Amino acid sequence: MKSGNPVLRPSAFERFDIHKPAAVMTVEGTAVKTGMLLILVVAAAGMTWQQFLNAGPAVMPWMIGGLIGGLVLAVATIFKPQWAAFTAPMYAVAEGLLLGGLSAMYEAAYHGIVFQAASLTFGTMFAMLIAYRVGLVRATEKFKAGVFAATGGIFIVYLASMVLGLFGIPVPGIFGNGLVGIGFSLFVVVIAALNLVLDFDFIEQGAARGAPKYMEWYGAFGLLVTLVWLYIEILRLLAKLNRR
Repeated sequence: MKSGNPVLRPSAFERFDIHKPAAVMTVEGTAVKTGMLLILVVAAAGMTWQQFLNAGPAVMPWMIGGLIGGLVLAVATIFKPQWAAFTAPMYAVAEGLLLGGLSAMYEAAYHGIVFQAASLTFGTMFAMLIAYRVGLVRATEKFKAGVFAATGGIFIVYLASMVLGLFGIPVPGIFGNGLVGIGFSLFVVVIAALNLVLDFDFIEQGAARGAPKYMEWYGAFGLLVTLVWLYIEILRLLAKLNRR
């Protein structure tokens, strides 16, 4: 089983096919835990949003802390899924600190953009969930391989642009608000949305294979990673459209 989301590793469930745990993962349990993580994200985001309104640039340490903390917690969760019940909620709080400040900055520049981005993010999630449940989109091996390749390509482009930026070399086109930049953002949003299908499949497969209960937190964590990515990319796309 392959997934375009690096959090959801192909071998995550293999050992559970032989050794069935007493308390097992369920789709419903994962959905509940996903909701809990989203509540933590919103609560933490509200804090840095208010901090931006009250103190402006003073919110940056919170955002940087959320960015670094989220990265560390994500790596820890990936390598130790057993810790997910503890690290996933902390990751959600860290991402909330980052997203709250980031969202407030975008909202200050483009009024109403955050509501639009959040609505589109959750609308996309539910649309992809329905499409997955009714069989309009199937997580076949070719589908997984294609999404994985596209996700990896996007990661390489972003990484290369960051490295070039350190040397003062800008990457023209794809990060601008021209047609190329908007087209690139649309492509990234589509790939992020398709990753949701792989997340749903991962969770369903885990429940079917009788994965242990802590994998509900891990599945919820993986889904949250994709939702955060999707929200940020939609926010960037809307900002590009507003600048035109």
